[in-house]
Amino acid sequence: MSEWGAALIAAGSALAGSVVTGWFGRAAGIRQAEAARDAGARQADALLTSVRTTLAAEAGQRARALRRQTYADFLAAAESSVFAARTGRGTADDEVVLQRALSEVVLEGPDTVADAARGVVDLLRRHGSPDELRRAKDAFVGVARENVDEGGPHGR
Repeated sequence: MSEWGAALIAAGSALAGSVVTGWFGRAAGIRQAEAARDAGARQADALLTSVRTTLAAEAGQRARALRRQTYADFLAAAESSVFAARTGRGTADDEVVLQRALSEVVLEGPDTVADAARGVVDLLRRHGSPDELRRAKDAFVGVARENVDEGGPHGR
């Protein structure tokens, strides 16, 4: 075989080897790119899930803090009304403050807490005995704590 023939065969073999290697390299690159894309998508999904979970937990904390403040405001208004009734040193606004606090509890809910608050207000308006008022306030505090501390029902 002549030198030209051997050179052509060598060149053809090198060219065929390069094509085959390039083909397999391209296929491997495509698989690698797809795997990287899939891994990136899974990572993005995991990040989104984490963010959603964090936001939901923060929203729950804010809701519980608002509920806790609403219940505390009601209890303060009720205590102020008790003090005014016992000492005769109330103001004209005491009833308005109590009614507003009750309305906020009713709006914030749930019904068990709103019903307990209504019971306190009813006893205040009927001039219930100190023992009755204490029991009613204790009942309110109990259901309010259940609702706030245990992340109770949101609404009704």
